[in-house]
Amino acid sequence: MNCKIGVISGDGIGPEIVAEARKVLDCIAEKYGHELKYEEIQMGGCSIDAVGVPLTDEAISKAKASDAVLMGSIGGNTATSPWYRLEPHLRPEAGLLKLRKSLNLFANLRPAYLYEELKEACPLREDIIGDGFDMMILRELTGGLYFGERKTEEIDGVLTAVDTLTYNEQEVRRIAKRGFEIAMKRRKKVTSVDKANVLDSSRLWRKVVEEVAKEYPGVSYEHMLVDNCAMQLVKDPKQFDVILTENMFGDILSDEASMVTGSIGMLSSASLNDTKFGLYEPSGGSAPDIAGKGIANPIATILSAAMMLRYSFDLDREADAIEAAVRQVLKDKYRTIDIMPQEENKKSSVTLVGTKEMGDLIVERIKNYEK
Repeated sequence: MNCKIGVISGDGIGPEIVAEARKVLDCIAEKYGHELKYEEIQMGGCSIDAVGVPLTDEAISKAKASDAVLMGSIGGNTATSPWYRLEPHLRPEAGLLKLRKSLNLFANLRPAYLYEELKEACPLREDIIGDGFDMMILRELTGGLYFGERKTEEIDGVLTAVDTLTYNEQEVRRIAKRGFEIAMKRRKKVTSVDKANVLDSSRLWRKVVEEVAKEYPGVSYEHMLVDNCAMQLVKDPKQFDVILTENMFGDILSDEASMVTGSIGMLSSASLNDTKFGLYEPSGGSAPDIAGKGIANPIATILSAAMMLRYSFDLDREADAIEAAVRQVLKDKYRTIDIMPQEENKKSSVTLVGTKEMGDLIVERIKNYEK
């Protein structure tokens, strides 16, 4: 297969972790006889430094011309970076929001899975963890509060800020359908998360989800208020299969779920439109405090590349090879600093490695993978 992949290395640790994902993809291409072509796309703080804006029309065109886009991370330290002294529409994250909207990436998939080998990194008690958990958080990505009208103005001498949360029934219906379709391939349970006791947008959300649920009689579903869901994620995470929710709630809950797994550096994500096209990125941020130190965990980006192979290119065998290689490296007791055991007496049982070493170890196991 010939695949054209747009690559946004971005800021902070982005270039380091993307380099390891490309190393893994190149190994897959060689092993299974594919041809991968990469198109560099500039976005985020590096784009601001180069051309004064976080995302250009040329960058959007390059992304649209790609079969899929692999992204590292964007942004910097919000307290110290000059990027955050700019107007909001010129900051790094504005570029990402614009790209999502331009590519119609309405469905964000964030799996949260607890590896057996990383149970010691999970902050929850062992009796809560049990046999582990495996959930998919499906977040609506192009509507809601992040894309509504906003303004800050002085009213009667008082500065007042307004952000508008808007959803229409078509937006809710398409993400709900995607959620139930994903559940059909998993354990056939959907937890729809809203704030219907307060918000009109959530009451519409709940109404449409109930309508969509009738089309999937084989899937059980429940409604859960977002505050309760936040509590349940740390009380009993294994109860969840597919969590379906709107943009801001999904942003918060997916980060909470990531830390329950032990490290956000382990979690991949995919943002999909109505076609096979997707943007694939790690769930974590740019971590500017460790950029350039060679200690960032590349696994989330590597697993995002596996999701790209699976969802955009239908290369399930190749995606399986990457995921199996990651599991084997963990079984072989290699760890980056973020997933090292917290107890001193356990640290001697594992080997600490850096970003490049982790990528090399995964590549080595892909080469030896047989199925």
